Amino acid sequence: MAHVKRKKGVIGILTGGGDVPGLNPAIRAVTIRAIREGFGVIGIRNGWKGLVSMTRDKKATPDVFYQILTEEIVNKIGRTGGTFLHTSRTRPSHVPQEDIPAHLKKKYRDEINDLTPEVLNNLDFLGVDYLIPIGGDDTLSYAVHLARQGVKVIAIPKTMDNDVPGTDYCIGFSTCITRTIEMTHNLRTTAGSHERILVIEVFGRYAGFTALLPTMAGAANRCVIPEYRFNINRLTELLVADQFTNPSRYSVVLVSEGATFEGGEMIFQKDEKDMYGHKKLGGIGDLVSDEIKEKSARYNKGRHINVISQRLGYLVRCGNPDAIDSIAPMAFGNLALNLILSRSYGRLVSLRNGRYDNVPLDVVTSVKKVVDVEKNYNRDRLRPYYESFEQKPLFIMTSDY
Repeated sequence: MAHVKRKKGVIGILTGGGDVPGLNPAIRAVTIRAIREGFGVIGIRNGWKGLVSMTRDKKATPDVFYQILTEEIVNKIGRTGGTFLHTSRTRPSHVPQEDIPAHLKKKYRDEINDLTPEVLNNLDFLGVDYLIPIGGDDTLSYAVHLARQGVKVIAIPKTMDNDVPGTDYCIGFSTCITRTIEMTHNLRTTAGSHERILVIEVFGRYAGFTALLPTMAGAANRCVIPEYRFNINRLTELLVADQFTNPSRYSVVLVSEGATFEGGEMIFQKDEKDMYGHKKLGGIGDLVSDEIKEKSARYNKGRHINVISQRLGYLVRCGNPDAIDSIAPMAFGNLALNLILSRSYGRLVSLRNGRYDNVPLDVVTSVKKVVDVEKNYNRDRLRPYYESFEQKPLFIMTSDY
């Protein structure tokens, strides 16, 4: 039984969606501050899946669904990457029949089922008074739903795409772009040695921040992003010209996984969808590479240019957090505790215009946060604008205010 009632109540923490560096520091920050303020803390395993799957049996409920957190536990993991509570892409309000836990199959028989009543009952069973979910817009959209059901929710934004509205920064973004820059520079040695064009596919389903920022920092000559359908002939022409003007005879383009050809659609690895309706992206980088090689002869006196295609994938989300993803999660965790102490619920902690703050949680579902193409992306040159940095946030184009 997980009841750890303290004078000020019990806080539940969970992490949902993809893993990123910075989750464990956030869990650590919440836990240490909470315990010292007189709260008990429970870590819920596997995100929303843990609250869907657990059984309410005082004798039989296994600790696989939750863990009572202590300072000793979180101090050991606070400097590491990933999430020691584990994660999932579960959407409790839309659970397919095949994912219904065995002990609930007789109760829920529809093709798609709303298991929110089970989530609410399980929170009550655990004795959770306050819930701190850490996740991206999908995970937090369900947190909005719970807040409307009366759950005292304080959310922390996490996603390396940096596309949660209401905040300039999400946990995981800095490490992602740091790794992207580093790995792109490493791959330059091979591209230069063979005088090739280097195509690198990076994460970014609907928002192109993870391609645009590294390009602005000098990691690439060009980038293509989900917010603008690009012309492959123009991209090829630019990259061939970039290669010609480079003394080492190579050029580089970063391709967001959600980028699309002019007149085309997103490229998916398979048709299967997750509970939030998303298909698994991947493959646009290889298609861009093939097209560039084929079309390069038009702009290179009839000779084709060989292309290196590399997908960075999980390499940018694994491992330990960088400095910002160690500091910001610490601040976010403490902000969450401040909101609980002030009895301000239904809030999202945020970082806006260089200052830590909080906003209404329902901003997560009210707007989309994407690159402002008019302000930040040169559609003819297929790269960011390098001008007017005054009064911009740290990461230049990541504010939606």
